[in-house]
Amino acid sequence: MARGRKTALTISLTVDQRQTLRAWQRSTTIPMGLARRGRIILLLADGMPFTQIAETVGIGRRFVYKWARRFLAEGVAGLADKPGRGHLPGPRRQAGPGGRTGRAQAGPKADRREGSSLWGLHGLGHP
Repeated sequence: MARGRKTALTISLTVDQRQTLRAWQRSTTIPMGLARRGRIILLLADGMPFTQIAETVGIGRRFVYKWARRFLAEGVAGLADKPGRGHLPGPRRQAGPGGRTGRAQAGPKADRREGSSLWGLHGLGHP
């Protein structure tokens, strides 16, 4: 007997959608998150309650609802990752003398001066 209460959110899949989502389950080359989302939608279409899907897949109910709503709004394409808040590319620095951009500017040993911030055994009294 299925646990959880019935929800008004039901998903019915077309033959093509079901075939695509099943192919994602068998694929070894797509991202794991996409395969997991496909599994969520397949389980929802089979009538499994949200709570049980969350336990089976290993995510929270909130995310089951999220992917169900996105699937209903956008279809299979809605299960793909959207661009995140990751690192925004800033302006590129101009190369300085010697083609350096300002990162890791420690040069060869001849350029290093006594008392520099580089660590080594020579500064610890070892020969």
